[in-house]
Amino acid sequence: MNTLPVYVSVAFGLTMLLTFFLLLNVLRQRVSQPQLLTMAGLLMLWCLLVSSLALSGFFQVANARPPRLFFLIGPPLLLLVGLFSRKRSRALFQTLPLQRLTLIHLVRIPVELVLLWLFFGKLVPVEMTFEGRNFDILAGLSAPLVAWLGFTGGRVNYRLLLIWNLLCVGLLLNIVGTAVLSAPLPFQRFGFDQPNVGIGRFPFVLLPGFIVPVVLWSHVVAIRQLLTIRRSVFATT
Repeated sequence: MNTLPVYVSVAFGLTMLLTFFLLLNVLRQRVSQPQLLTMAGLLMLWCLLVSSLALSGFFQVANARPPRLFFLIGPPLLLLVGLFSRKRSRALFQTLPLQRLTLIHLVRIPVELVLLWLFFGKLVPVEMTFEGRNFDILAGLSAPLVAWLGFTGGRVNYRLLLIWNLLCVGLLLNIVGTAVLSAPLPFQRFGFDQPNVGIGRFPFVLLPGFIVPVVLWSHVVAIRQLLTIRRSVFATT
C-alpha cells in the first residue's frame, strides 16, 4: 500500500467520529435512550465488519464477479430503502430537526481534504478531488450558512432548504458516480493512470460504507419533510 502520512488516517478517523456524533445528535431527541444505544451499536458493528473485510483485502479484488464494491454500497442502500418503506420509520423521520440535518453536511469539508491527500498519495485520481470534477466541498462550506439563513427570524425558509438539498444531492451523486467509474473495474471511465484504489482500503472504506449513506439519508429525510410541508401548504390554500 502506498505510504500515507499518519495525519491523513487521523483526520479521517476524526471525520468518522464527527459524522457519528452529528447523526446521533439528530436522533437523540426523537428516540429513547435504549433505542439510541441500540442504533449506535448496530452502526458500530457494521463499521467493524466493513473494516475487517477491508483489512483482509476483500475489496481489493478487481476481477471478482459481481464487483465487491457492490457488497460495500449495496447493504446501506437496501437499508435506506427498507427504512423509508416502513410507516414507523417514515413517521420518525418526519419529526427530525431540519437544522440539525443540515449541519450533518459539515463533514463533507474534511472528507474533501482527505480525498485530496489520497490523490497526493496516488490512491485516487484527480477527478475525485475539488481540483478535478468533485465540487462536493461546496455543500459542506454552505451548510452552516444555509442552517442559519433557513431558520432566521423564527421562520423556516422551506424554498431555500429544498433547493439547497436538491442541489447537494446532485453534488453527492456526481462524486459517487465519479468514484465508481474511477475504480479498476470493467466499466472504468476515469483515472486510468491513477485509479481509485484507496476507497476500498481501511480506514477510508468507511467513506462509502458509512459517511456517504449518512449524508444521503439526511438529504432524503430533509427533502421528504420539505415536500410534505409544501404539499400541506398548497392543500390549505
